[in-house]
Amino acid sequence: MLPSAHLLVVEDDREIRSLVARTLGAEGWRVSQAADGREMDVLLNTSRVDLVLLDVMLPGEDGLSLCRRLRANSAIPILIVSARGDDVDRVVGLEIGADDYLPKPFNARELVARVRALLRRSALSACEPSVRGKRLTFSGWTMDTRHRTLTNADGSLVMLTPAEFDLLQVLVERAGRVLSREQLIDLTQGRTATPNERSVDILISRLRRKMEGDGSQPKLIRTVRSGGYEFVGDPVEVREG
Repeated sequence: MLPSAHLLVVEDDREIRSLVARTLGAEGWRVSQAADGREMDVLLNTSRVDLVLLDVMLPGEDGLSLCRRLRANSAIPILIVSARGDDVDRVVGLEIGADDYLPKPFNARELVARVRALLRRSALSACEPSVRGKRLTFSGWTMDTRHRTLTNADGSLVMLTPAEFDLLQVLVERAGRVLSREQLIDLTQGRTATPNERSVDILISRLRRKMEGDGSQPKLIRTVRSGGYEFVGDPVEVREG
């Protein structure tokens, strides 16, 4: 399942790029390399890529700009790997659509673990055919957990990243319950994940922008002071046939 994934490492430092590629290749993944945004675009246009590892400080178009551009038309998982590891840069990376942010220098085992976690959560990774999905409706929205799609009242698909979809699914399936940030991390990423409660807040903000827009849509996710978040919609499962 996971070892067959195709990863793209975008890093201008040749030694670091080769080291990361060897580390990931040793896990059985297919790894392609790009030194800048132009090479990245060529690879993305000519082959399917399941996850992008993206450096921030690149020649020409920087990594944050590339991340924003990728996220504008793709739900591909993005892991930013950068020496710029302070909180501001990390928050900016997550706000513009990255799924995770790993500061340099990093441990090879942590890198592999984060890649595995992103692939596992990704709609692009292989799914077990025996897993049954379901369709849930709420406030004009339709959520298909098998095909991992979200449709608005007009019937238009709303693009969600794997992390956004996982978080929304957890909230919808536990509607009416207040879930702490720690619980949301456990339910979406597993107990082995590195805690990052700020990333939950950013994902919630991204979901609200996509689902509530200018405020004319019903507010579906309630912030509970000192508690966490609660889905206040009333989901109904749609029975097939």
